[in-house]
Amino acid sequence: MAKNAQRLSQLVSTFGPGAMIDLPTRSVVVGGLERWDMSGGSFSVISEPRLSSRLEKLLQDQGRLGAGISLTLRTPPKELDVQRGGSAGVDAPVFPKWFICETVEDVGSGEGAKASRRRRLVRWNDLDSKGRRKFEFDDGRKSHVTPIRFVCACDNGHLDDINWRYAVHGPDACAEAMYIEEKGTSADPADTSVVCGCGRRLSLQDLFQPGRLGKCQGQRPWLVDRDPDGCDQNLKLLTRTATNTYFPQVYTVISLPTEEDELSRLVENLAGELSKAATVEHIAAAKMFNSKVEATLGPYSNGDILERLVRLRENAQSDLGRPPQVAEFDVFASGRGEIGHNAPDAKLYAQTVPPEQWRDEDVGVDLSPITNLVSVHRLREVSCLYGFTRFEAAPASVDGDFEDIQLAVRGAPISQSADWLPAIEQFGEGLFIHFDETKIAEWLGRAKVLARQDKLLAGYDHWRKRFTSTPPSYPGTPYVLLHSLSHALMSEIALDCGYPASSLKERIYALPSRQNPGAYDRCGILIYTATPGAQGTLGGLVATAPRFAALLKSALAGLTICSSDPVCADHEPDDRSGDRATHGAACHSCLLISETSCERRNLFLDRNLLVQTMADDGAEIFHGDISL
Repeated sequence: MAKNAQRLSQLVSTFGPGAMIDLPTRSVVVGGLERWDMSGGSFSVISEPRLSSRLEKLLQDQGRLGAGISLTLRTPPKELDVQRGGSAGVDAPVFPKWFICETVEDVGSGEGAKASRRRRLVRWNDLDSKGRRKFEFDDGRKSHVTPIRFVCACDNGHLDDINWRYAVHGPDACAEAMYIEEKGTSADPADTSVVCGCGRRLSLQDLFQPGRLGKCQGQRPWLVDRDPDGCDQNLKLLTRTATNTYFPQVYTVISLPTEEDELSRLVENLAGELSKAATVEHIAAAKMFNSKVEATLGPYSNGDILERLVRLRENAQSDLGRPPQVAEFDVFASGRGEIGHNAPDAKLYAQTVPPEQWRDEDVGVDLSPITNLVSVHRLREVSCLYGFTRFEAAPASVDGDFEDIQLAVRGAPISQSADWLPAIEQFGEGLFIHFDETKIAEWLGRAKVLARQDKLLAGYDHWRKRFTSTPPSYPGTPYVLLHSLSHALMSEIALDCGYPASSLKERIYALPSRQNPGAYDRCGILIYTATPGAQGTLGGLVATAPRFAALLKSALAGLTICSSDPVCADHEPDDRSGDRATHGAACHSCLLISETSCERRNLFLDRNLLVQTMADDGAEIFHGDISL
């Protein structure tokens, strides 16, 4: 943080608008989109009509985007070496504006009591005007300051400073100095108090009481305003550096190929630049004033360009009724020898691997549950930030679409009225594994599998009670099966392909049938890597396809015994273990991986569904000689 800089991918995930960041001398909150410097060519427009159309509809339904406004996707501003002596960037207001002096004063304590120490509590305006880094005491001494650790927020995402004077004194006025007093070394809230020079004090433990901090005023410091709709929620104490301060709402799609001519592909690549074009005259103007459009589409007639553009928009609109994962699965599982175009600028190019090249019956594992293996030589992933939540992450729906709408509308906005959203595109490669849905249905109908499913559902029913609003839906036992296998394969493939395990990602396709409730008509796993530029397409992941059967056996063999067994194998979802209530046999020694790689934050895992373990409950789907 020496340069106060963030990566582009961080600005559309962990540190987007509304997130708090620790800098060397203060804490800031990342400003809303109106506070991003998007001038001087500091950004690029990203073309992904399927994504922008779906987000456009979502934001219009929630009242965050006016009717008839076209939504565009843009990269965050990049640092530029501009003539005016500055650089493009993101404005980040100082927050919180309460600080603690680093000078420590010892406080006398009675016999047998813990030693106490206190530090002066000051506001931003009390600091020296030169740099705002020090506070000067009445006797002339100066002290460096650090931002206070505690702020307050509400379930609607609003954020505010705690009014410490009101918290200690209530409506009574007092101008005496205030201090943070601590006992011992545990940093426990019960050992930390806010003390006033007048003698009043408040234990931080008392601030956890519901309603103790009062009602929310709708403050949005990242937008430098107050919510015009007001707020009726109680404020809650929030530790500024805790993980529950910010959960980004990010929507990700895999770009799909266009099966048309060269002009269609060129227009699709420039759809973001032509987002407001509606007539032939607009196309002509774009050619005149945009050198990129002129260089790419110059030889083609304006009428043909407009025709392809209109068709592209119509296809995106007609696709709104289908979740993106359905469209992605149908492309990957099409069975075609070649999927997409083998070109350097292709968004997707994949090949269905012939069975004789990857099915090796000599490995001893029953491969019948797997129908096809697809080598994805090149893919493009586009991720877009459209909001965030605090305290609880917004749960995704079963089919990977937007969050459940009851909680999504409580997500806080990242702008006041911007007609664009921040997004990044990343390129990579991957493996798609298509499972036989008939085999999955037969497995799911077995008595011992149903008994295991009842245990998983019992754990889920307890886990869902922790949510104050709409809880995540149960993704289905086939999802738990595929999710568990995905984690095992990611760990095994990382040892073979050369990519670190943390760089791999997953997309689980366990999509329930809309015609036949209770059935699953699309089952598959996409394991892929995606990074900015072309670094993610080095071929290491695709090269594992011919060795897939051996890798699968190694991954399954590693799950038969865990270093935490028998505790891990015998663990069952219960009513005492938090997130562990969503797990069967799964722990950090076997199935849990980096949360940046997992699409479900390491929830819904059970290796008992894959192989026979010490528990021996008979719910496994893979049989044969699995030992190494």
